[in-house]
Amino acid sequence: MESGAAETVRRFGPAGIALALLVNVMFALNVIAMKVVVDATAPLLSVALRMGMVFLLCAPAIRPLPGRTGWLALYGFLNGGLFLLLLNLALFMATNVGALAIAGQLSVPFSLLLGALLLREKLDARKIAGVVLAFAGVAALVFDPHILTEVPAMLVMASAAMTWGGAILVQRRLTGVSVMNGQAWNGLMGMATLAPFALMFERPAIAGLARMEWVPAAWFAFSCLGSTIIGQGTLAWLLQRYPISTVMPLMLAAPVMSTASTVTAWSFS
Repeated sequence: MESGAAETVRRFGPAGIALALLVNVMFALNVIAMKVVVDATAPLLSVALRMGMVFLLCAPAIRPLPGRTGWLALYGFLNGGLFLLLLNLALFMATNVGALAIAGQLSVPFSLLLGALLLREKLDARKIAGVVLAFAGVAALVFDPHILTEVPAMLVMASAAMTWGGAILVQRRLTGVSVMNGQAWNGLMGMATLAPFALMFERPAIAGLARMEWVPAAWFAFSCLGSTIIGQGTLAWLLQRYPISTVMPLMLAAPVMSTASTVTAWSFS
């Protein structure tokens, strides 16, 4: 078993590391993008528009796959619908985006635990220690007096992280599905899940879309193309080829990048 694990790591190689780094950069910058867009629009509307745009861009590639269409729809609902809804609500509630970026990385230990429990993927001592430290780190944040006002937002973010961990598990069942097809379902199910709620609860924000300035519009474009199609698409490609326990620990670079990028962005705002 040890030699098999080492072989998996060797096969991952520099190309896999480079792609994982690309995903981390896309996800880190997206924390800024989503905060700017949510502030300029509304939580439900911003994510419904995002997933609608992703669907339009990827629609030519959408395909039903016998025996796996249900899994594709479930992936889209969890990843493009419920996860992004909770994430946007957390961003709307929060003022300390850096703390949310750290809490959001609970998706990594959640996905590792689900992979071990349901897919029988092996967790060595280092990965188990990493899971424990991740939960301990977020728990420690709760006792920071400067973070106390962010606890409700962090709880919502933790729920989002658990949802994304479930979406990661579903992605592992979609080996052989093209990236664009997966993202088309992601956009379709996200739009279908969230658009009705945006129409019901956020009509004033819909009316204000015509007055959106170019900065949030540019961040919105990045969120659609950079974070979703490129970032999530690349992550899906990696997860189709490597175990969750190999890919997801590499995503822990994202909170460091997120914290650095948000501090830099807000210091110049």
